[in-house]
Amino acid sequence: MSQSFTPADVASHNSAEKGLYIIVDNNVYDVTNFIDEHPGGAKILKRVAGKDASKQFWKYHNESVLKKYSPKLKIGEVKEAAKL
Repeated sequence: MSQSFTPADVASHNSAEKGLYIIVDNNVYDVTNFIDEHPGGAKILKRVAGKDASKQFWKYHNESVLKKYSPKLKIGEVKEAAKL
């Protein structure tokens, strides 16, 4: 089952101790255990952890990458806080 996250929830997961979450197109991915496998290296994932990495992701990847890794890494979606 997919969880709902606020941008603040994702932002709090920006270190190896707290977990490394990134947002790509409003989907939340836990890349904590993927950093050693990432072909571009761990450094870039650590740099974008806790943030929306959509722009950086699409600059270097195509949709096939998401299809391959989504089942393993996707943990939920970003739901904006209700606007009053």
